[in-house]
Amino acid sequence: MPDVPEDASADAGAAEPERTETDAERRRRRAQFLRDLAEARQLRRRVQPRRAKAARLRHAMRMRTFRW
Repeated sequence: MPDVPEDASADAGAAEPERTETDAERRRRRAQFLRDLAEARQLRRRVQPRRAKAARLRHAMRMRTFRW
């Protein structure tokens, strides 16, 4: 249990530098994050049909090889 106060103090210390950053820096980091997120969503949207098709093919193969 003695670790809890140390972790809490470490978190408080880590939050201080974030307060010193300017709004412009925060907005720049946020914009970059949102661009990366949008790119990841587009990639996932492009890749998803292939995954679904591969899953269907694997399932069909499993069903063909399954013996009742």
